[in-house]
Amino acid sequence: MASDASTADIPLSEALSAAIALLKQRFGERLVTHDGIRRQHAHTLTWIDGQPPDAVAFAETTEEVAEIVGVAARYRVPIIAFGAGTSLEGHVNAPRGGICLDLSCMDNLLRLNAEDLDCTVQAGMPRGRLNTYLRDTGLFFPVDPGTEEATIGGMASTRASGTTTVRYGTMRDNVLALKAVLADGRIIETAGRARKSAAGYDLTHLLVGSEGTLGIITEVTLRLHGVPECVVAAVASFPTLASACDTTLAAIAMGLGLARIELLDPLTIGAVNKHAGLALAPLPTLFLEFHGTPEAAKEQVATFEELARSEGATRFTSATDEAERKRLWKARHEALWAVREAWPGLAMLITDVCVPVSRLAECVAETEVDITANGLTAPIVGHVGDGNFHALALHSPGDTEQLAQIRGFAERLAARAIAMEGTCTGEHGIGQGKRELLRLERGEAVNVMASIKNALDPLGILNPDKIFN
Repeated sequence: MASDASTADIPLSEALSAAIALLKQRFGERLVTHDGIRRQHAHTLTWIDGQPPDAVAFAETTEEVAEIVGVAARYRVPIIAFGAGTSLEGHVNAPRGGICLDLSCMDNLLRLNAEDLDCTVQAGMPRGRLNTYLRDTGLFFPVDPGTEEATIGGMASTRASGTTTVRYGTMRDNVLALKAVLADGRIIETAGRARKSAAGYDLTHLLVGSEGTLGIITEVTLRLHGVPECVVAAVASFPTLASACDTTLAAIAMGLGLARIELLDPLTIGAVNKHAGLALAPLPTLFLEFHGTPEAAKEQVATFEELARSEGATRFTSATDEAERKRLWKARHEALWAVREAWPGLAMLITDVCVPVSRLAECVAETEVDITANGLTAPIVGHVGDGNFHALALHSPGDTEQLAQIRGFAERLAARAIAMEGTCTGEHGIGQGKRELLRLERGEAVNVMASIKNALDPLGILNPDKIFN
């Protein structure tokens, strides 16, 4: 639905009131303006304050999403898609106000094609629930950003990845097709279920990673994988972060069947020990997982241990017991909360970068020097199998000088990664927090992105002020 000429010149406050009144009439209690609900739909772990929308609309079908977007287009009011709110760069903030479109009610498994190893889900389907549905089929969806609450639509819109990327790839590799609503209310399907197609532009991957700025994803067709016959977890402790990174590089070069390879620095290990009741040495530590046949997994574990020992590893243990594996990975996934508990009362700025794996040890080492030289507390964790790591920089709430210092650190870290032919964000996305860094990284290509944005959303109503200034 295009904007009416009669509404084009209405002040935004009046347009918002009119749009909200119209949606309230149509959706009743599924259109909420309560302050508490609005604030729940705006949060960020950057240095940017939460910016709530003026109203929250709860859609249940693609057609309802199109209806809501059509009203937003008619009155030229911002509209921000919301899944579970687990994004980290201010993606769900409403800096210009507007309507938050909550997709959490759209959480159904629409189609399962076990023989073709794919399924189609609504965008609000939580990742953890999808794998619960798949449990008895011998299949699973592998992309694991560290929280079971993350929705499939949100993961697609931010091009999420996580702990299993080294073997199974990111959302970019595991999304086959999308259904989406464009800024004028049109509904499109970007592809079929074929594993390849040469039919026109690749709209699927244009929308994957677009952070809700080009269209609102309502359905996702996903690539599924067979549950591995054998899974072995391992933990290796190293004298330095560099030696852990060098072992990772050697293992990948050898083609070992690693499904996960995660790095935790000594600060994080100390926090995780306390949080999860573990007794790991306070050293740089790799958490690993191997998938394959029992014979292959056993051989891969032995080979990795040999590599680790050659790099000075002081401890290497492995386990096939499911309960122990889940305990270890639960501890890894809860590292963020463990760090919060270890430094109570402090706020946290989380940032991530990604570099070619061959530059990982160098980038991590330089980052350690930067942290120490500036007297910061910034534990490091990472999906090191693909060169991606995170710094969890801690600061006192309200201390503007300290926050400015941490922002400087985050900008230097991003610039360091870009100089190493990497990226300012491996998986968090741009949102509000990294817009200037995107320009530093991609230069003139950002103008091309802006041209695409203007073509698909000429009124600028879809998640404004994200990716671009």
